[in-house]
Amino acid sequence: MITRRLKLPSPGEETFFLWGPRQTGKSTLLRILYPDAFWIDLLKAEEFRLYLTNPELLREQLPHSTPPPFVVIDEVQKLPHLLDEVHWLHENRGIQFALCGSSARKVRRGHANLLGGRAVRYELFGLVSAELGEDFDLGRLLNHGYLPRIYLADRPARLLNAYVADYLKEEIAAEGLVRKLPVFSDFLAMASLSDTETVNFSTIARDCGVSSQTIKGYFQILEDTLLGRWLPSFRRRPKRRVAAAPKFYFSDIGVVNFLSKRGTLYQGTPMFGKAFENWCFHELTAWNLYSEAYAELYYWRLASGTEVDFIVNDMNLAIEAKATARISSRHIKGLRQLQIDHPEVKRRIIVCLEERPRLTDDNIEILPARLFARKLWNGELF
Repeated sequence: MITRRLKLPSPGEETFFLWGPRQTGKSTLLRILYPDAFWIDLLKAEEFRLYLTNPELLREQLPHSTPPPFVVIDEVQKLPHLLDEVHWLHENRGIQFALCGSSARKVRRGHANLLGGRAVRYELFGLVSAELGEDFDLGRLLNHGYLPRIYLADRPARLLNAYVADYLKEEIAAEGLVRKLPVFSDFLAMASLSDTETVNFSTIARDCGVSSQTIKGYFQILEDTLLGRWLPSFRRRPKRRVAAAPKFYFSDIGVVNFLSKRGTLYQGTPMFGKAFENWCFHELTAWNLYSEAYAELYYWRLASGTEVDFIVNDMNLAIEAKATARISSRHIKGLRQLQIDHPEVKRRIIVCLEERPRLTDDNIEILPARLFARKLWNGELF
């Protein structure tokens, strides 16, 4: 059994939202942590219909007990108006809720407005190295992805196909997020090619036959449904012109592989390198939220193309991801240029596939991927 690193409050301690992409294990985690909770599953057709027409039934069904019941509402984004009842019950009867969903889009646009800030927000990611422990297999993660069921499967392609189909059916079509589903499906394939890159909206728009504004809206849907997120450019006190556009990262590399038809990824290929960078971002982002570090993440790139993949906070840490078993001077060029432009940078690291850690003459740390992950989750990098 895999123990997840996200720490949720004790039952009845607070009301919170638990967001996360589909199939990251949100419902499983909640059932393990809160076995005695009053459970409402809006994926069940009969429960969805019941609360769709009579949301006030929630008030009537919950017992007047001491202490009050702890309530889990799964797939809460399907009925955002139910949050009015949640709000009233929280304020007037002291009932605490765990509100679980894969998209805050409809909730945020609804009149309930995420309970006016009364609920804490948590987010569950796919599997991270610290959850796998000694079973951590980088090659498997980069090929299968981070979603628990698919990572553990022997034949991930079938499950990834079903995952994308369910995403289009349940998240996009059912919620009415786009008018033309085939166009959005084509967009997904085009967008997957931009993973770990800055996005050229015009090129994708031309390939999909829609406007650039429509493509920007589609990327917003990916962000709202937690299928991806942006990494902004570091632009503080630049000595010369730097990149301004953010980079985009999908939340699961298995989905990227499937959409872009990469096939099996092998070490030494460019696609393996892009997947390796996605994994580093996945680990950093999950660590940042799980540990409540509230670190700011950026990338840094000069107009000339010289780049460092990740900057943490105001130059506290710079990280370059290189999926190679032998780091040479060309791999270090970005970190060395960064120190010239930003001598205040405190620590520079290259995450790679070398077997042993080492330190260059100018104090750049070369860390094997497994060691980097262990130091990250042990809190040794900051």
